[in-house]
Amino acid sequence: MSPAPVISPAQLAAGAAGTPLFDPAARQVAPVLAVDLDEPVDPAVLDAAVRHARACDRLLVGITGAAGAGARNEAGVLAAALDMTLVDRGSQANDRPFVPVPDPAVALAEVEAAVTANPQAALVLAGLLRTTEALPVRDALEVESLAYSTLLGGAEFHRWLAARGPRPQLPPVPDPVLVARSGDDLEVTLNRPSRRNAYDRQMRDALVEALHLAALDDTISRVVLTGAGPAFCSGGDLDEFGTAPDPVTAHLVRTRAGAGRLLHELRDRMQVEVHGTCVGSGIELPAFAGTVLAAPDTTFRLPEVGMGLIPGAGGTVSIPRRIGRWRTLYLAVTDSVLDAPTALTWGLVDALGPTDDRQPPVPQDGSGETLRPQP
Repeated sequence: MSPAPVISPAQLAAGAAGTPLFDPAARQVAPVLAVDLDEPVDPAVLDAAVRHARACDRLLVGITGAAGAGARNEAGVLAAALDMTLVDRGSQANDRPFVPVPDPAVALAEVEAAVTANPQAALVLAGLLRTTEALPVRDALEVESLAYSTLLGGAEFHRWLAARGPRPQLPPVPDPVLVARSGDDLEVTLNRPSRRNAYDRQMRDALVEALHLAALDDTISRVVLTGAGPAFCSGGDLDEFGTAPDPVTAHLVRTRAGAGRLLHELRDRMQVEVHGTCVGSGIELPAFAGTVLAAPDTTFRLPEVGMGLIPGAGGTVSIPRRIGRWRTLYLAVTDSVLDAPTALTWGLVDALGPTDDRQPPVPQDGSGETLRPQP
């Protein structure tokens, strides 16, 4: 694999990123372009560079060293128009468009390798994040789901499915979500600890039922969402991937029967406490909440691009609203592991808390029974 081409801001302004993306066989040509932000940005061409960046069909990655773009207003304006900018951790560039890394050149090679492996998913995600950045949450969720359904029919996802091989369907668990009320608080617990709370249809439906209960009851002042066992949620249950009847049905189920909209609507009353490994939907859904607390050893990942997909539980909407589209794209494309202290610094979580594994809730309403959503 040849290194990603590197252009200057002046070359970007002159149209260097606007060459055709596809060859005659519909293969992507140089899907990743790097923009050297250590090159001075001439204020006279800044508007043109920003305009070309926003209209670019490729994934544009700025690169800069410790003494680079963060100190120059023009470079910061241009970085905001790119898809991400990789900056040396020693830099003072701390704004959302900048992704601090140990070595920008090495990180650029990692981004390019990931995009080369799954260019359809990566380019769809980059374009989606640009498009939905200014949309209302409800509209952005609709667009995310349409993009996800498109990729369900793509070659990259089917290649991943073939490599994964057949997976047996496990029997349903009796109570995938537990609900207990204590005064004005409603505690909702994901309850598949033996599967690290992998998010399947059964858990989704039970969680939605619990959230509907909270939405309909104004006497509930706070909803606390936790996960039983060693992890809050290990992401979508891989056994169910590829089992939707068709992409259209999958889209309608995600948007009309998913938890993202409800979590957003309840955000002012919603507190999520995460711990352990939080993968995919295990951080996409919590990020909608008004308050996210994380155990200090919690880790976060967005692995979907490596499967030929994009985050599909609302993560292209919830996570960028916390950390920006640039860092979201970096995490998703590279499948990097984000630790809790960095997540706190970036704003993905709001505070760090206890480290103990969560246990199912003990009801405090005097009934002696844990409440459950009714079928």
